[in-house]
Order: sequence, then C-alpha cells, then structure tokens
Amino acid sequence: MEKHVLTLLLKSLRLLTTGLLMVVPLLCSAEMVPTTKSAITEADTAESTPAVPAGEAVQSALPGQPLVERATPMVPFDLWDRIRDGFAMDPLPDDRLVFKQVAWFAARPDYVERTVERSRRYLYFIVEEVQRRGMPMEIALLPIVESAFNPHALSRSQASGMWQFIPSTGRIFGLQQDWWYDGRKDVVAATYSALDYLQKLYDEFGSWELALAGYNCGEGKIRREIAYNRAHNRPTDYQSLNLPDETRNYVPKLLAAKAIVLEPEHYGLVLASIPDEPYFAAVTTRKKIDTKIAAQFAEMSPEEFLMLNPGFNRPVISLDFNREKTILVPAGVADRFVARLEDPNVKLLSWKTHHLRRGEALDKVASQYGLSSEELKRINGIASNKKVAGGGTILVPDKSDSPSESLELDGKPESDFSPPPTSARSRHSRKPGHKARSGSKTKATAPAHATKKPAGKKPPHPQQK
Repeated sequence: MEKHVLTLLLKSLRLLTTGLLMVVPLLCSAEMVPTTKSAITEADTAESTPAVPAGEAVQSALPGQPLVERATPMVPFDLWDRIRDGFAMDPLPDDRLVFKQVAWFAARPDYVERTVERSRRYLYFIVEEVQRRGMPMEIALLPIVESAFNPHALSRSQASGMWQFIPSTGRIFGLQQDWWYDGRKDVVAATYSALDYLQKLYDEFGSWELALAGYNCGEGKIRREIAYNRAHNRPTDYQSLNLPDETRNYVPKLLAAKAIVLEPEHYGLVLASIPDEPYFAAVTTRKKIDTKIAAQFAEMSPEEFLMLNPGFNRPVISLDFNREKTILVPAGVADRFVARLEDPNVKLLSWKTHHLRRGEALDKVASQYGLSSEELKRINGIASNKKVAGGGTILVPDKSDSPSESLELDGKPESDFSPPPTSARSRHSRKPGHKARSGSKTKATAPAHATKKPAGKKPPHPQQK
C-alpha cells in the first residue's frame, strides 16, 4: 500500500515538472516578442513586425521547445533609396521654374515610365561612380535632362549619346570617334568623361549649379557672364546670370527630376523599382565579332544588345589597330559569354571589307552580295541621298565558311569621301584667272583622332572579365 502511494506521488511530481517546462518557454517567448493577439499566423507576424537587417535573426519558440534562431529574409535595398540618401544640392532661391518643370513631368507619366525603364540598364553604374567621386547624387539624374537615358540620342547640334557630347568636347575628354566606334555613345567611357568634365567645371566655378550651366551652354559663356556681373557689382550665382533659355531651365529641370524621385506619389507618378545591384558586366577582348553573334552570346536581342553597346557604329565590333574592345553584357551571363567567345569552333564574323573602285556602281555591288543599295548605304554610314565617289572601303556580307582575310580599312571608308562634283560651275563661283582642272580628284579628309584624356584617376571597367 505504501509503495503504491509513493508511486502515485512520483508520477504527480513528474507531471508538475513537465508542465513547468512547457510554461517557462512560453512566458519567455511572450516577453521577447510581444503581440496584441493571443495567437498570430506567420503571415501576420511578417506584416506587424519591422524588417530585421541582413545578418541578424529573430527568436522563435514552440510550446515545449527551446528557443532557436530563425533567419529573416531582407527585402533588397532599392536603388532609388540610395539615390535619395545621396542628394546634396540646395533648392534654388526662386523655385518657380522648378515647379513648372515638375508639372511638365507630371503631365507625361508615359514619358517618365519609358525614361525609368531605359535607366535601369545604366543607373547602378552611374550611381556607383558618382558616389565614388563624392559628387552630389543629383548628378546621377542628369541623363534624364540630357537624353531621357537614351544612349542613341542625337541633337541638332550633333551632340550624341546619353550625356550629349558634341564632337569637339568629346575629343577633348578622350572620347574616340571614328568609322567603327563613337565613344560619345559608349555607356562607360562617356560616363567617365561627363563626370570628369562636371568636376572640372565645379572646381573652376565653385558651384554645382554653375557647373551644370557650363556643361549645357559652355564654360566660356559662364565665364563671360560672371565677369560682366562682377564688373557691374551684381551677384554671380546661377539665377543672376544672363543665360540662354535652355540653360536657365536646365538646373530647374534637374531639380524637378529630384523632386519626383523624392515623392513620386505626390505627383501621381510611379517609379518602378530598380535593384541596387549591377545590371551589366564588362568583357574585354581583341577579337572581332558580329554584333548579332555577340547579342546571341549575351542572350539578348540585337536591339537590346546595342542599348548596352551603342558606341559600335557598324554590324561588326572591330576597332582600328586591333585594339582591345570592351563589350557590356548582362551581369548574369558574363561567364557564359566569355566561354562562347573563346570557342574555336564558332565563326565570329560574317562580314568582310570590299574596296570600291572608282566608277563601280554601288547598286551592282549591293546586288552581288544580296542587299539593296539603301541597306548597303545604311550599314556603311553613307547618306541615302549621297552619290558614291568610289575609291573607299565598304563592309559587305561574307558568305564563305572561312574567316575573312581582313577587316582593316584599306585607306578610308567610303562614307568619308566627298561625292564627285557634278560640274565646276555648280560647285565654284567663277573668278578671274580661276580655271577648274578636269579630272581632279577629291581630297579625302581623315577622321580626327581623339586627343589624350587628361590625367586623373580612372577605375577599371565595372566587373571587368
């Protein structure tokens, strides 16, 4: 009997101990993660608790189980947030023009959407470079004003590319321009040069507003206006100078883009999220390759490939003197692109050069290679209404299975030759003693070579392979 009673007492004590072990974790859990409900689902928890930074963990417990650490996934940081954090320019004293430009953007949501969609290819790289140089993040939005992030943009003054360099300024800042390639449209090279130029202007004028104005209308104009105002004891800030209308609206338009990035919903606009991560990687090679084949290697359409590589003017990526070329490809396919490029069994070229003899009809050459004369002119950069002079080199399709003998230009490209004169009378005004020579040849003008870029820090291409 006594033994039976002792057994019952031991069982009761064991049950009491087990109950205490179950209650203590619950009390600890409730104390660590307070809630307003007695029971919540995992989805409710995700909505009601703040995000935990990457690398940390939250505590969770089940009844009767010890506390464990559970990693909480972090929502990727958006590039727009990083841009907002880097804004540093002060508002203009008179912001009426800014409000006017904001209204312009707000009335064109489709335009804003297209601009944002284009920007997602380039914006991370630009933000990285602006931040590396310690510049205000407003500068990263400048392509909105210049080109709406269109790297193929060409103005009436022949300013080209996303940053809108005219030929002469492009050469001063090291952007090569020739038959094969236009560095003003190169996403990476033009960004480096544009930021170099803006920094130079800021160092001279001591104001980002004046630096931006100089970028738009020329530093000489800003110098003259500052000198004039000083001579007449007038202020020399951006809004006090006598500037062209385009330049007067230039900084307000940039600040309007800033206002929209800060509060797009306030203006009825939506900015699609852009991940804070590289969009493209740079691959360098000395090989010549068709742009269409390169696009296939990069797993892109030819049109999309040329949005990343707009500097290449021809259907073949080939620079003079067999120099190293940089090709941009989506970051996720860079390794596969390199492997395909190095495959010896893949033909990379389907074009060759053809020396056009004087008097050789372009229509006949085009027909010989299965093209229309219009398409052959377009491929070779020859204006559709231009008469062919002859004596230059053109690109034509290579239908053979063997590689082309050469893609180097023999002399000058045909597009660089002036058309033959129709007659001496129509091209020259008659002067006493002036006599036109019959059969005289038109002199070709060689493409200007890029000047050496000013010395300065220049990082390697992003994610260079």
